[in-house]
Amino acid sequence: MKKYVIVGCGRLGTAFARYLVGAGYRPAGFASRSISSAKRAAAASGSNVPVSVLPWEVTAKADIVIITTPDGAIRDTAGKIAEYNGVVKDTVVLHCSGAHSSTELEELKKCGATIGTLHPLQSFAAEDIGENPFAGIMTAVEGEPEAVKTAWRLAEKLGASPFEIQTDKKMLYHASAVAASNYLVTLMNLALQLIIASGVPASKGFAVLKPLVRGTLSNIERSGIPGALTGPIARGDVETVRDHVSQIGQKAPTRLELYKVLGKQTIEVAEAKGDLSAEAAEKLKKLLSE
Repeated sequence: MKKYVIVGCGRLGTAFARYLVGAGYRPAGFASRSISSAKRAAAASGSNVPVSVLPWEVTAKADIVIITTPDGAIRDTAGKIAEYNGVVKDTVVLHCSGAHSSTELEELKKCGATIGTLHPLQSFAAEDIGENPFAGIMTAVEGEPEAVKTAWRLAEKLGASPFEIQTDKKMLYHASAVAASNYLVTLMNLALQLIIASGVPASKGFAVLKPLVRGTLSNIERSGIPGALTGPIARGDVETVRDHVSQIGQKAPTRLELYKVLGKQTIEVAEAKGDLSAEAAEKLKKLLSE
């Protein structure tokens, strides 16, 4: 039975902790910036394994290391683990960012690790998950061949449907996911008003994204609008949005204007939620108006 370690025990990390055991994997440890978060993930896994605020103290015991930290911390986390020789040869290390590729983990190759990414195409807006959030969803995998093979198998055992994407096009994949999921809170608010007014049923295209939409709608039902809003604009992640604009402008220029329009509308929702700082809001408005 493969042993896994989770590094970064937020909503996604805790979900992995809870459901990987039932999928046939054995926990070896949990690490997070907050020891209470690591302990919560360990409890969710139903195991009594080591927990730490220092990832390299637990990662050396794993066959698979899954990094679910915020995007901006992935490269530094990988570098620190490598610095302390925190993984053994042939360990598969995966991160779960939708925007960034496996190249964020390059330092770990010096330890003999195999690197890749595993991104569940789903919104994890609540830690108290009543049913398996991986079941029936699409999951993107990318990276070195052995890492892709491991991530593919892991996704299938969780009940998800994996598909492979190209490393150099990961940001465009993430831009698509943001448009479908993060902007859905704003878009559905508008769409529902239009549908009520016109009596037109949902388009056939909705079925293509139905697994993703079902999860996001569940969050809207649970938290309301704007409470369900997640993603780079809600976080004030100006750099990721800037990367989206650059990549879409280069490789899919006809889609850029709609992205900007929806983004500007989403700023209003994020401001209404109350988590977006005034400084970040102004930077995002300027970026999306250029």
